[in-house]
Amino acid sequence: RYRTRSEPMEDIIQVGTVGLIKAIDRFDPAQGVEFTTFAIPTIAGEIKRFFRDTGWMVHVPRRLQERRIALARATDALQQLHDRAPTTAELAEHLGLSEEEVREGVVAARAQTAGSLDLGPGGDAEDGPTLGDRLAVEERDYDLVLDRESLKPALAALSDRDREVLSLRFGAELTQAEIGELLGFSQMHISRMLKRILGQLRTALLAEN
Repeated sequence: RYRTRSEPMEDIIQVGTVGLIKAIDRFDPAQGVEFTTFAIPTIAGEIKRFFRDTGWMVHVPRRLQERRIALARATDALQQLHDRAPTTAELAEHLGLSEEEVREGVVAARAQTAGSLDLGPGGDAEDGPTLGDRLAVEERDYDLVLDRESLKPALAALSDRDREVLSLRFGAELTQAEIGELLGFSQMHISRMLKRILGQLRTALLAEN
């Protein structure tokens, strides 16, 4: 019955065995019921709980998993009653929930399965641009983050005075003349310092790459 499921058959058999053990522990011969009649629903229930708890691509709370089941049943019932898809308000009234709770359950239901980013519009990987192609965007700040991380050890190797000069120039955005006046150096001296510091950082980055 469960061979078409995506979960490994070994796991399903193991869960079913747990259900069998529970059935053995709970079975009461005095009730006059055949063991198989009692055991099969117990085993099936254990396996269904396993599917419910582990068959989600993204983990969601149990309350939302149960709400998804309730929504599916309510949707089927109302669709048969009205011969159309029920509205959010109708589902909320039928289940005694708020419309926000219904929407939350609908969103949670989407976490049970996931589509492949490699599939094209027609469901084939070779059928036009894939979903990944359509959703992917170039992250312009990615290289900036990498550069900053690479600079950290190089900056740590500088002297306190060199880091101060860099901070005043590129952090506070002071001119070379303003930095020289603040630190008691000439503008030319600050210019030579910056050239040396930037050269040192550039050498450190090239050596790392």
